[in-house]
Amino acid sequence: MPPKSRIHPEAPQPDAGARTESEPAVEYTVDEIAALSKIPSRTIRFYQSRGALMPPTIRGRVAIYGPVHVERLKLIAQLQDRGLRIDAIRDLVTSIDKGETDLAEWLGVEQEVQASWANDHPRTLTENELYELAGNRRPGLLADLIRAKLIERRGERLLLSSPALLAVAMRLEASGIDLGTAVAASEILRKHLAKATGELVERFLKSKSLGEIDADHAAMFQALRTSGIEAVRIMFGREMERAMRRLLESGKLAKLPARARKK
Repeated sequence: MPPKSRIHPEAPQPDAGARTESEPAVEYTVDEIAALSKIPSRTIRFYQSRGALMPPTIRGRVAIYGPVHVERLKLIAQLQDRGLRIDAIRDLVTSIDKGETDLAEWLGVEQEVQASWANDHPRTLTENELYELAGNRRPGLLADLIRAKLIERRGERLLLSSPALLAVAMRLEASGIDLGTAVAASEILRKHLAKATGELVERFLKSKSLGEIDADHAAMFQALRTSGIEAVRIMFGREMERAMRRLLESGKLAKLPARARKK
């Protein structure tokens, strides 16, 4: 049962909003608003201390909250569900309160920012489902994939972190490149791409193109995703071509042992 709010026609409100002069003000103590919002009172006070929740009205020694606080607590919970930390929430709601940011537009931009680029999501599956997906039932495969941190056991099921990378690893293994080498190669790529993408994001944030995101932000982010992935494919391919030419010119290729022919 939600707490019974007290009504004081004369009580000042943090934000009058749409309330007319004849409408009474709904008030809550911190314990009442905690019960209503299902957020502990200590957490509510923490939000206040970090500036994410506007301060209550103080009457004597009692903190008085109103509907505006209830709505702000709902918004904070929604933003936390989207992965924002409390300081980021404080900055966002401050910008909203100042009229500098439109919440609906920001939520649309946030949805585009969090849209998948790789289209590759973790999944849980049984051992048989994993073998079927890998297309390989060789002895030791499961242990190798666990060591490579591509899968981990979750009770009776397996958590596969990246179905796409599993497919890549299996293709490489079928061509003669062992799983350990493939995983080491992926770590090299991940390390350098993490640095490159971090620098790219900072560069885009400083550019005029992202300085003011207009209403057509969906098209802009879609173009950024498709063009970015294509650019990485092209540049990686060209750099590998150069590396292979250097390998050929160095004479090291001739020193590699040939695989024994099957009789």
